[in-house]
Amino acid sequence: MGEQVNPFDEASSVADNPKTASIGSSVIPIVNRLQDIFAPLGGSFPKINLPQVAVIGSQSSGKSSVLEALVGRDFLPRGSDICTRRPLVLQLEHRPRRPNTDDDREWGEFLHLPEKRFYDFSAIRREIQAETEREAGTNKGVSDKQIRLKISSPNVLNITLVDLPGMTKVPVGDQPSDIEARIRTMIMSYIKHETCVILAVSPANSDLATSDALQMARAADPAGSRTIGVITKLDIMDRGTDARNFLLGRVIPLRLGYIGVVNRSQEDINQDWSIVEALNYEENFFHNHPVYHGLSDQCGIPQLANKLNKILEQHIRTVLPRLKAELNSQMVAVVKEIRTYGEDIESKAEQGAVLLNILTRFCKAFSHMLDGRSREMSTTELSGGARIHYIFESIFVKSLEEVDPCDGFTDKDIQTAIENATGPKDALFVPDEPFEVLIRRQIARLLDPSLQCLRFVYEELIKMSRACEATEMQRFPVLRRSVDEVMGKFLCDGVKPAERMIANIVEMEMDYINTSHPNFLSGSKAVELAMQHLKSTKKVLLQMGTNFGESRNYVEKSTMTERGLKSRAILAKSVANGYVLDQGSRPQLNNDKPPSSVDEFCARKKLVPPFTLGLWGWKEDDAVSRDVKRFLYQGRKCGDLLWVRVIPLAT
Repeated sequence: MGEQVNPFDEASSVADNPKTASIGSSVIPIVNRLQDIFAPLGGSFPKINLPQVAVIGSQSSGKSSVLEALVGRDFLPRGSDICTRRPLVLQLEHRPRRPNTDDDREWGEFLHLPEKRFYDFSAIRREIQAETEREAGTNKGVSDKQIRLKISSPNVLNITLVDLPGMTKVPVGDQPSDIEARIRTMIMSYIKHETCVILAVSPANSDLATSDALQMARAADPAGSRTIGVITKLDIMDRGTDARNFLLGRVIPLRLGYIGVVNRSQEDINQDWSIVEALNYEENFFHNHPVYHGLSDQCGIPQLANKLNKILEQHIRTVLPRLKAELNSQMVAVVKEIRTYGEDIESKAEQGAVLLNILTRFCKAFSHMLDGRSREMSTTELSGGARIHYIFESIFVKSLEEVDPCDGFTDKDIQTAIENATGPKDALFVPDEPFEVLIRRQIARLLDPSLQCLRFVYEELIKMSRACEATEMQRFPVLRRSVDEVMGKFLCDGVKPAERMIANIVEMEMDYINTSHPNFLSGSKAVELAMQHLKSTKKVLLQMGTNFGESRNYVEKSTMTERGLKSRAILAKSVANGYVLDQGSRPQLNNDKPPSSVDEFCARKKLVPPFTLGLWGWKEDDAVSRDVKRFLYQGRKCGDLLWVRVIPLAT
């Protein structure tokens, strides 16, 4: 590689040389070269705003005529509708005349057609139209992608202009309904930068105080320090009116002032008036006009060209130090990034070694992140193996604990299952089949939390593979995408077998119910728990009976056999003249039938109201329960036990 030269060093030396007549001949072409370099990069490089002149105005305000007059040739599309539908970056390059040579010809060159020079300016117009239609269509569409055109001529000054689409109000053709807002946004994206000089074009035959171009220029440049006003069509103003006050800056003041010009009309263009003839007509108009005769330094295309050249030179001189510092900063960052990519790789052996090294580092980084040995360990969130451990120990366990083993069926379902398992006859013992049917249905509910845990682990592994990006891999984006695809496919291929394995484990648990497990509640354990529950219930009954404050003390215990506890036995107790009567299935007391009324119960016990009666298993349709309502005075409810105060009713 040859020695690299910083163009700003050259520009600075020229600007500091007092013998140089103008820095425009050197600095403006350098800025044009930088624009050509940055244009193909697009959004892949940090944007640097280079000095330029943006031409704005409403549709049919005369922008195209001004640009053609500055160039001295007809080369822009013409028409009554919108003509400029893409931003046209026009670089005017002054080429000194060389006597005794044929190098004085003017030519144009497009950035998208390098090394192809157009000496026929009508061909330049056709290429602009074709390139516009390729991007924006053929039916008045608008695009924000630039067309870059360089025109080299000994008859122009060094200027860089950006011809932007004219502002319009009503959409036509394929234009969207918000075409006005889109064009204004496009224009503002250029003129909002401090490095941009605004050339605001306004026609003199309309109200200049409400000019769209001046309004947008004021929004982007409130101080008016980088806005030049151009007033076109001065020759077709209403009789008795003139633009003198505007040219002098008395209506809308601009620090850079105004320039008045005369455009060719459409009739002049149809009659093939040349630019030279139009400039002669413009000169005679201003020279002979009684108002504009004394404003010769503010009227005419030549004055506009000289003013633009000087202002652009001065503007570049102002922003040059900051632009140089910004470019150097970007250059340092790019050089630093290039160094991280390593040296050039030419031979196949070197390429294979580098590839193997990159893949080895990737595998080690993935393994270290899984084992918790990563050098770039996060301190803000769990990642890698720690995250997977959290998924198993916290999220998965919590989801299993949220599964209620008794959810989904009631006591009625259990009773129905037992009855269905006994068939046409009564069973002496509870069969195993209903238990297994119900428990299998509950075990199957463990499948969804397990599959959810699998999905969480899969997502974390994908995240880990994307985080394990070696520095060298940034050099090869295609390799990066290929590694992502391979890792994603590898992990995705393991999801289906894992799902089948989880489903098989759940099915295995459903097929064999392990009743030998230490935590399994067997029949003897259930009887033991029932007896403990009965003892605790008796204790509560004694305490509640004492609280009623009766004087007598009598307890009748229910009988229990050695083989087990009688289900729903009658408990008739008197605690301080208090009694408990079980309202469930009532076995015989002393070989007698159960009492059918409270009177019969009182007669058997030789009780005289008032006394306290405890009803166990209260049922509204029970005979005794219905009869108790005649004596009910007050009561307390404790679980299935209802304590009532029995007193004789008044006759």
